[in-house]
Amino acid sequence: MSFDRRLTPVRADLADERLRGLVEAEHFTTGTLKRIVVPFASLHRHPSREAPVDSQVIFGEGVTVYDEHEGWAWVQVRDDGYVGYLPTEAFGEADFEPTHRVRAVRTFVYPGPNLKLPSRDYLPQNAKVTVMATEGDYAKLATGGWVYAPHLARLDAYETDYVTVAERFLHTPYLWGGKTSLGLDCSGLVQTALKAAGITAPRDSDMQERALGTPVEVKPDLSGLKRGDIVFWKGHVGLMVDEANFLHATGYGMAVIVEPLAVAEERIRTTSYGPITAIKRLG
Repeated sequence: MSFDRRLTPVRADLADERLRGLVEAEHFTTGTLKRIVVPFASLHRHPSREAPVDSQVIFGEGVTVYDEHEGWAWVQVRDDGYVGYLPTEAFGEADFEPTHRVRAVRTFVYPGPNLKLPSRDYLPQNAKVTVMATEGDYAKLATGGWVYAPHLARLDAYETDYVTVAERFLHTPYLWGGKTSLGLDCSGLVQTALKAAGITAPRDSDMQERALGTPVEVKPDLSGLKRGDIVFWKGHVGLMVDEANFLHATGYGMAVIVEPLAVAEERIRTTSYGPITAIKRLG
C-alpha cells in the first residue's frame, strides 16, 4: 500500500499503533498527547533546524508524540494530521483543556490585566488557550499571563466570513510553511482562515483541492465566480474576494496581496505552476 508521508506516522523503526497490520515497522506505539507551549514552532521534515519546514504548529495545538531523541520529537499534529519533527522545547504536558481561541491576527500576553505592563509574549491567530478568570477587559490564562479578552472567542464561536479573516493578513510577508501574521504561505493562509470559520481543511494545496468544496466551472474568461471561491493551481491556492479579485500569499512580491484573478492567472500559468487546475466553492 502507498501512504502519504505527510500524513502517515510510519518509519522503519516505529509506527502508530493504528497502522499495525497495514505497514511494517520494528515497533508500534500509541504515542502521548502533548500541547504546544510556544507561540508557534516549525514542523521540520527531519530532526534538524536546517531541514525543510513543512508547516507550523500553534500555541495550544495538540500533538501526538511518538518518539523523542536528542532534543527532537517525531509527532503528528492532532488538528490536520501532519507528521514531522519538532524541538522538544516546543511542547509540554496537556494539563488543561482549551476553552478559547485567539481570533485576532496576534495578541499580546501581559503579566497582569493592564495594557501598560510590558508584554511577556504574544499568541497568533487560532492559538488555543484555557481561560481561568476574567478581570475587566482581560482574561487570565491557565498557562500564565493575561490577554485582552475581546481578542478571544470560545472554541465553538466561529467567524462568519473566512475571506474577511484572510484579508486581515494583507501585506503579511510570504514564508514557506508559515501559518502566522509573521509570515505564511498560500495554503497556510487558506487553512488559517477556514479554521477560524470552523471549517476543517488539510494543510497543503493539493490536499485542499481534493478535500474542499464542489467544483466550479473554469470558464475561459474566468467569469461566474464569487467571494469565497477557492482557486487552485498545481502547487498554489488562494481565495476570491469578489467576482474578479483574488487574495493569496505569493512568492511574487513575497507577501499576501490582492490582484485581479486574470492578472494572477496569466502570470502563474506562464511562469510557474501552469493553468488553473480547479475552482472550488464551499457550501
